[in-house]
Amino acid sequence: MGDRGMIRIKARAPTARGVVLPTLWGALAVAYKFGCPLATQERLGARIAASVVFFGVGIGLLVHVRRALLRELRLARRAARVAQGVVLRPPPPRLDGLGVAAAQLSADRGASVGGDLYEAVATEHGVRVVMGDVRGHGLDALGTVAAVLGSFREAAHDEARLDGVLRRLERALARHLRERARAAHPSTGGTADLDHPVAEEFVTVLLLEIGRDGALGVLNCGHPWPYRLTGTAVEPLTRAEPLPPLGPFPLPADLAPHRCEPLRPAESLVLFTDGAEDARDARGRFFALPDALRTAVRDQPASPQRVLRTVFTALLRHTGGTPTDDVALLVLRNERGPAPRAREPARPATTRHG
Repeated sequence: MGDRGMIRIKARAPTARGVVLPTLWGALAVAYKFGCPLATQERLGARIAASVVFFGVGIGLLVHVRRALLRELRLARRAARVAQGVVLRPPPPRLDGLGVAAAQLSADRGASVGGDLYEAVATEHGVRVVMGDVRGHGLDALGTVAAVLGSFREAAHDEARLDGVLRRLERALARHLRERARAAHPSTGGTADLDHPVAEEFVTVLLLEIGRDGALGVLNCGHPWPYRLTGTAVEPLTRAEPLPPLGPFPLPADLAPHRCEPLRPAESLVLFTDGAEDARDARGRFFALPDALRTAVRDQPASPQRVLRTVFTALLRHTGGTPTDDVALLVLRNERGPAPRAREPARPATTRHG
């Protein structure tokens, strides 16, 4: 993977202003101490004047340092947002007949980056989608996100089978963790210490494949199952037992996608990370994601953008605007064919009189 999975933020060299101003303030204090007759007097007034001068110089230095640190922090936040925008790029609003909308909300308000990942690409094998969640958040998690997404964007086109895509993701994650361990402890040769955080890294991953006929294949490694929206009904896609997350345990030798009911026209899938259902309010109550989805589809038709706006509005209201974990949502709607017509109510039978 090399540098493709790494995020670097380089600090700027000190500017002339940053060097000159502290020097001038220091020179002013020294000149007053040794050049002003008032500073050598022992009277109370002279001592007070000297204290005021040095206190003013100290306050000036503190203000200057604080401004410099805030300026560097703003630059770091801006660089982090740009890095995440490049790695976690928004999907197109329409993809091979599917309406798509996605968004991510980071709990790391300082860096505005999180450990959630998602991507949807149209391939000759169908539309392939990944949704994942890296342990933790911040710049370290963003590096893992870059490694996994970079592998998916290549494997989604190269691999004929969905299980082949998942095995590519597993190998990419293992290489990335070895490189992180080697960078942290060069003497280990890339072998992570069991007590080192890299050895505990894992990623939950959900892979979806949607065929032209709506056929659904899915592989799940420790991730929440999506919800299927059919009309105003909200149901889990499946209740099958997922595989363990990527990282701690190898994938089984026998790996076959789980086949679900096809995604019919006008039906939607809502993929999300566990930060959505784990979000709590001030009283410790969990966020009811299915209820928010039912609100979103109450008025038909519900576009992916409408579903996204409704859920995030309800989530921010539930958490008071401060979620404690990263949250990502991706909505897919089958817009390839005409929506199924609603059944007309049966007409009462009429009796003809002769």
